[in-house]
Amino acid sequence: MSKPKVLVVDDKASMRDMLAMALSARGMDVTQAPDGQKALELAGATGFDAIVSDLRMPKLDGMGLLKALGARREPPPFIMITAHGSVKDAVEAMSMGAADFIEKPFDLAELEFKVERAIEEGKRGEPSRPPGAQVLPGMIGTAPQLAEVADIVGRAARSTVPVLILGESGTGKELVAHAVHQLSARKDKPFIAVHAGALAPGVLESELFGHEKGAFTGADAQRKGRFESADGGTLFLDELGEIPPSVQVKLLRVLQDKTFERVGGSQQLRSDVRLVCATNRNLREMVREGTFREDLFYRVNVVTVTLPPMRERAGDLPALVHHFMKRENSQLAVPDETMARLQHYHWPGNVRELENVIRRCVALARGDAIKPEDLPPEILQATRLPPGETAPQGLVGDLERHERNALMNALEDTGWNVSRAARILGVGRTALQYKMKKYGLKKSD
Repeated sequence: MSKPKVLVVDDKASMRDMLAMALSARGMDVTQAPDGQKALELAGATGFDAIVSDLRMPKLDGMGLLKALGARREPPPFIMITAHGSVKDAVEAMSMGAADFIEKPFDLAELEFKVERAIEEGKRGEPSRPPGAQVLPGMIGTAPQLAEVADIVGRAARSTVPVLILGESGTGKELVAHAVHQLSARKDKPFIAVHAGALAPGVLESELFGHEKGAFTGADAQRKGRFESADGGTLFLDELGEIPPSVQVKLLRVLQDKTFERVGGSQQLRSDVRLVCATNRNLREMVREGTFREDLFYRVNVVTVTLPPMRERAGDLPALVHHFMKRENSQLAVPDETMARLQHYHWPGNVRELENVIRRCVALARGDAIKPEDLPPEILQATRLPPGETAPQGLVGDLERHERNALMNALEDTGWNVSRAARILGVGRTALQYKMKKYGLKKSD
């Protein structure tokens, strides 16, 4: 298999050499250019799989290079290197068609991951999973979305970049966070979870960063925070969207330079922590509303994993049912009629709700099988369609219509560029292609 060809563009030779060395070590064939004008000449003569370019350069800068390449047929994925704090430049680059950006100073592992992802998404067709790729621990199902989740997590685990897990409540976000840790080189170090939504702002700050004796009423002794306790390992921060602005500032600092102070203290502490965050809220919308910091959003949104809701995984439901039955050590049968009822339900609580339903049924079943009448009333009321009926009705139908419209809008806004539409929607390319096939979406529509 030939090596991916990458063009590195920067007016500083030392930066070019460093990037070339790092990417070459990842099995890439790297070419260097000192400015955008030379890069254009090279791109015209060689078919590159990705281009990594600095923003500020003489002759032709990164924006000019991006614009010129965009006028060509099928330009390669473009990753822009921006200065610290230049979020507006990054947003402009993305709007002009850049596949991604990275802000100085950056972790080489983060850059390597972004380049590998851009190359894969730039290939035609669906990205394939590497042979023998691990299935995520505890992840049950064969839905295409789950295959993509497993692929992203398996590759992201090799680096130390932040991971953002998106999905509705009950879809298994903490399970994925554990998988990121278990598949990484940090698996023998601590994995510590903090659920931000369950803590008041003052308590959350102390929980994360610790406090000094006398920092507030009741602080009778010095206490280490979760960042200190997780040093060398992974910190899982659930319900990221619930974090107040005062704590967002301190979290941003930790991500930027790995330093912080305890509440009430002045000593600067360091901690080497791999941060994994999760939320069921729309962080982009929160950024627009001013309730979530834009710079923090770009810091945590390096690798994004989007978990599908249970209603989009109806085919996985039988396997999940049997998995939960086995966990309960139950020998009860699940007749086809009961399974059909379960598959027609829309599962607002997702996998967690399914698990609780199975536990309830095992405890209350009257005979040697879980019959439809053993199901909770809300499932019986919502699944009155005959088992053979497959047309979406009620809430499920409304959700699918809204989803189809959202997909159409994103595809039309990007000129049916699947990779760009997937980024706008916050899903992977494979998941979007699966949805397009599911709804029969074609450019002629």
